[in-house]
Amino acid sequence: MIAINNAQLLRLAWPEIIVVATALIVMAADFLFLHRFSTHVRFSLAAGLGVLGCAGAIIRILFASEIANIFDGVLISNPLTHLVQIAVLVLTIFTLLLSVDSAFTQHVGEFVLLLLVATTGMMFLAGTQDLLVIFISLELLSLSLYILVAFNKSSAQSWEAALKYFLFGGMSAAFLLFGFSLLYGLSNSTSLPLIAAAIHGPALNPLLVIAIVTTAIGFGFKIAAAPFHFWAPDVYQVAPAPSAAFIASGSKVASFFLFFQVMALGFAGAEGTAVLPNLVRGWVPVLALMATVSMLLGNLVAIRQSSLRRLLAYSAIAHAGYMLLAIVVHTQQSLDALLYYVVTYALATLGAFAVIAVVEQQKGDDQLSNFNGLCRQSPVLSFCLAVFILSLAGIPPLAGFFAKFYLFVTVLNATPGSMGLLWLVVLAIAMSAVSLYYYLRVLKRVYVTPPAVGVAAIRTPLLSQVILIVLAAAVLLLGCAPQLLLRWIEAAVRVSGL
Repeated sequence: MIAINNAQLLRLAWPEIIVVATALIVMAADFLFLHRFSTHVRFSLAAGLGVLGCAGAIIRILFASEIANIFDGVLISNPLTHLVQIAVLVLTIFTLLLSVDSAFTQHVGEFVLLLLVATTGMMFLAGTQDLLVIFISLELLSLSLYILVAFNKSSAQSWEAALKYFLFGGMSAAFLLFGFSLLYGLSNSTSLPLIAAAIHGPALNPLLVIAIVTTAIGFGFKIAAAPFHFWAPDVYQVAPAPSAAFIASGSKVASFFLFFQVMALGFAGAEGTAVLPNLVRGWVPVLALMATVSMLLGNLVAIRQSSLRRLLAYSAIAHAGYMLLAIVVHTQQSLDALLYYVVTYALATLGAFAVIAVVEQQKGDDQLSNFNGLCRQSPVLSFCLAVFILSLAGIPPLAGFFAKFYLFVTVLNATPGSMGLLWLVVLAIAMSAVSLYYYLRVLKRVYVTPPAVGVAAIRTPLLSQVILIVLAAAVLLLGCAPQLLLRWIEAAVRVSGL
C-alpha cells in the first residue's frame, strides 16, 4: 500500500515537478549559454522557457482527472486544487512576460528560477491539507519572495525593504509554527480534518485559543492584513516591478485559499460568531476584527499617498479586509466569492504594475505626478490603467464590481433571517466609497491634469502592450460575463466538498 501511495504521490506531483525541472533548465541554460547575450535577449529566452514550463504544467493539470487524497491530506488532487494551481500558473506566465523588458539585474537565470520555485511553493500550498507540508511550502514561497524583493542590487531601498520583509516574515513564521505545534499537541495529527475532529468540543481549550490567535497572526502577515501589514508598503514601492506584481497577485491567490482551508477545515467546531450583539468566542470574531482594521487602515491611509505603488499597497490591505469577510462566513458560496474576488483582483493588480513598469522605465519613478496627462502620451497605456483602477474601485461593468457585489451578498445570505453581519457589509461598502476617492485621484492625473511642457510620448514595448490589452480585456470580460469563471469555480468547490 505504501509503494502504491508513493507512486501515486509522484504521479500527482507531476505539475510541480515540471515547474521545478523548468527552473533548473533555465538556470543551467543561462549559466552555460545565455550569459554572452544582452540582458534583453537573456530575459526573453529565460522567460520563454519559463512560460513553456508553466504551460506544460497547466496542460498536465487539465488532463489529470484523478481525484485523490494521499496520506490524509499530504497531497490532494481535485478540481478545486487544479483551478487554484492553474490560476497561479497563469499569473506566473504574465509575470514572466512582464519581466522581458526589464533591466534591473544581470542575474536573469536566478531571477526566473526563484520565480518558478515560488510558484512551486504556491502549487503545493493549493494541493495540501497537512500542517507540515503547509509550513514547508510557505517557507519555500517566502524565502523566494524575500530574495526577489532584493534583486535590484543598485537600490539600497530594495535591500532595506527585503530585510524588513525577512524579519517580519521570520516573526510570522514563528507565530505560525507555534500555533501549528499547539494544534498537533491537541490532536496528535497534522491533517486538518483530523485536527478538527480532535479539537471539537462544547468549550474552547485555552491552548486552542492561543493556537487560533497565533495562526491568525501568521497568516495575517502573509496576506498583508492590518495590523500585520508593516512590510507591504515598502516592498510594493521599491521591489522590482515583476517581483512586486508577483507578490501582489499570485501569492495572494494561494495564501487566501490556504487561509480559508486552514480555518474552515482545521478549526471546524471552534468558529464562534461575529453576529451582533451576540459575539461568541472563536476564530470568526478574530478574523472579523482583522477585516475591520484592514478596511479602515488600508483605505484611510491610501488617501495620503503620492506614490502609485504605495497607494496600491494600502489598497491591497483594504482588499485583504474585504476578502477576509469570505473566510468569516466560511460557506461554499463564500469560497466561490473569495476565489472569484482574489483572481480578478490579481489580474487587475498585475495589470496596474505592468503600467507602472512602463512609466518607471520612461520617467524614473512611480510618483503620481509622472502620470499627469498620460492619456496624451500613451492612449493605450492610459486606457488599460483606467480599466484596472476602476476594477479595483468596484465600478461596473468591470470584474471588480461583480466580485464585491457577490461577496457582500454572500455575507448577508450567511445569516438568513438575521442581519447580524450587516455591520461588516455596511463598513465594507462605506470603505469602498472612500477608496473611490483615491482611485479617482489617479485617473484625474491621467485624464485631466495636463503633462509637463515638453514631455515626449511614452514608448510602450510591443509585448507590454499585448500583456496590458489581454489583462484589460480579461477584467472587462469577467465583469460583463462573470459566469465564465464563476461556473468553473462553483463546480470545483462542489466536487471538493469544502
